[in-house]
Amino acid sequence: PHYQLINYLADRLNYQSSELATADKLADRIAMQTYGRGSIYTTIEVLQEIVTTEGFENIDDGSESRYTASGQVTIITMHKAKGLDWDYVFIPFLSDKIPRQLWTPQGAKFLGDFTLAEVARAKIRAHLHHQSLPTPRDAWELANYLKQGEDLRLLYVAITRAKKLLWLASEQQAPFLWNRFNWQQGDRLQDSKPSPLFSALCKKFPQLVRQ
Repeated sequence: PHYQLINYLADRLNYQSSELATADKLADRIAMQTYGRGSIYTTIEVLQEIVTTEGFENIDDGSESRYTASGQVTIITMHKAKGLDWDYVFIPFLSDKIPRQLWTPQGAKFLGDFTLAEVARAKIRAHLHHQSLPTPRDAWELANYLKQGEDLRLLYVAITRAKKLLWLASEQQAPFLWNRFNWQQGDRLQDSKPSPLFSALCKKFPQLVRQ
């Protein structure tokens, strides 16, 4: 999705903490300016405007110790937590959207129950690896598989940040999309189910399950 483009690129390029902070700031700026009219085209327009009209400097994070100092609560994204650790880590809102299934907007279903961008990306990947081109349905399933793998790798980074205690939580209600949720505009929470991660962990570590 267009609204995850900046963070996705930053993660793929293995940005350091200061660069991730800059990417987070840029992603927030784009999300605000494209709210209600989000698409890859509006995202590119906003990026072009920023490049041509503003100087965009790196955020000076200083030492990473500012995030791990004792006596404080640090709220941080999974991307930015890479390379850091804490005694106690809390990860809330682990809904059944984690790992995510790719979602097809209603307006993009004219070709079928998949998005053209993901199918095209899968076909290009197959071509570059000298593989036979998949059907649109197979390409969509492959894109889903790769997306879930990406989410699980990121989640692994998050849960391995804890040294003493890891607290995972799922809520009964949550926003449909976090990056578009605005409680001031009356956006409502929706019923939410727990991530399949919980059942997988219970099966893997039954000795830790309390009734």
